Amino acid sequence: MPADVRWLGHSAFHLSGGGADVLVDPFLNHNPKAAAKPDEVPADVILVTHGHGDHLGDTVEIATRTGAVVVAIVELAAEIRESGVDVRDPNLGGTVQFDWGWVKLVPAWHTAVSPAGTAHMPAGLLIHYGGHLIYHLGDTALFSDLKLIGQRGDKVDLALVPIGGHYTMDRYDAVTAVEFINPSQVIPIHYDTFALVATDAQAFKQDVEQAGYSQVYVLNPGDTHHVK
Repeated sequence: MPADVRWLGHSAFHLSGGGADVLVDPFLNHNPKAAAKPDEVPADVILVTHGHGDHLGDTVEIATRTGAVVVAIVELAAEIRESGVDVRDPNLGGTVQFDWGWVKLVPAWHTAVSPAGTAHMPAGLLIHYGGHLIYHLGDTALFSDLKLIGQRGDKVDLALVPIGGHYTMDRYDAVTAVEFINPSQVIPIHYDTFALVATDAQAFKQDVEQAGYSQVYVLNPGDTHHVK
């Protein structure tokens, strides 16, 4: 089954073609690089790595408009539920099943508190969509347990890897992260949105590919990548 992954800017994505419209971290309204507005994107499911404003973003607005189910870690899900939104509330290691596939929350080394003040653990997302395994790393630093993702029985087809530094791993640590995860394809994320996370994505691509770790696709916001 096809899986099209459209980068909406920063860490936000729209997955389509795999049986549902799935949004990840839909930070759009206040995102200077956003490729869409909240009222322009379809959604059956919204996946949230953590509740910082540049990831939780416009989740509640979009879910209210579309009726989408929101998946977030349990404490953050409880806050979102108070807005009248339908939520699923796994913790780290938990898996939520859908008729199109599943999503599993895995650790990410970061901090997290929502704009409303709810403290919670951040997560990465393993998303089985359209017959492919997509790994959204969230806002993680480099840590050695990323190797465990690469050692799971199902290989990661596409990794969405932060490279901007300052709030996440930088492009140098991200090369090691790719080595640990061993995905077939990589899209760099969480860079150039603001001055603090400006970096050279083409240099990251060169470093990864020269090391023979993976094929890197550097997208512009709004571009769509077809997962192979």
